[in-house]
Amino acid sequence: MSSNLVPVVGALQNKLLAALPAADWKRVKRYLCFLEAPAGKTLCELESPLEYAYFPTTSIISILHVAGDGASTEVATIGNEGLVGVSLFMGVGAPANRVVVQNKGRVYRLEREILQDEFSRGGAMQHLLLRYTYALLIQVSQTAVCNRRHSIDQQVCRWLLLSLDRLASVELTMTHELLANTLGVRREGITEAAHKLQSAGLIAYRRGRITVVNRSGVEAHCCECYGVVRREYDRLSRPSAYTVYGTPHGVSPQTVLAPAEPN
Repeated sequence: MSSNLVPVVGALQNKLLAALPAADWKRVKRYLCFLEAPAGKTLCELESPLEYAYFPTTSIISILHVAGDGASTEVATIGNEGLVGVSLFMGVGAPANRVVVQNKGRVYRLEREILQDEFSRGGAMQHLLLRYTYALLIQVSQTAVCNRRHSIDQQVCRWLLLSLDRLASVELTMTHELLANTLGVRREGITEAAHKLQSAGLIAYRRGRITVVNRSGVEAHCCECYGVVRREYDRLSRPSAYTVYGTPHGVSPQTVLAPAEPN
């Protein structure tokens, strides 16, 4: 990954960072480092120490479980709604998964000591990170359910929708083989599912590029797993906490991530 001189305000495309109160943001932004993350870049290998927390803005990062035979399956994706680095503030020495850039784009990294210090302060940062961690756990558990209970074409729809939610595009770069490895299924199953979705007029597939041409149709064809995950992340977008923490850096509350109201 390469580092460039990009205004740190670009980091506010990450909804977690955008939700920080002004005082917290002022303290944290000095330590953020901008990176261009190419697709396929490994940010952390299995059971290796994670040196940084990563806040994606235009990139998507995959959390992969690696089996004993070396095969990998995606258990979660992380985009501009969150961060890679939950293990850093949960007291875990090394994550049990591989972390790989799925879609190229921008990411901001923060040294683990800084993140740990900010979490230990309590207040807004700690609350946001804990709320996000809960949403991430929902995604991981729902992915496990989906992989076990639903058809491959439904799994592909879930993956497409969660990816599109994090990108300003309706097109994804992904080969059948890579998508099969991501979902932990046979390549032939992905080919059959893609053909089915394309015949139904939901997607167009050509040379490793998938274009969603009918999003509402994809949502209708998808299983309930996408909706469960989407609703949990939407809960994080409620602006109710601004009465406690204040509106961050003058950003509209409707566009940033904030803790949801207590149940």
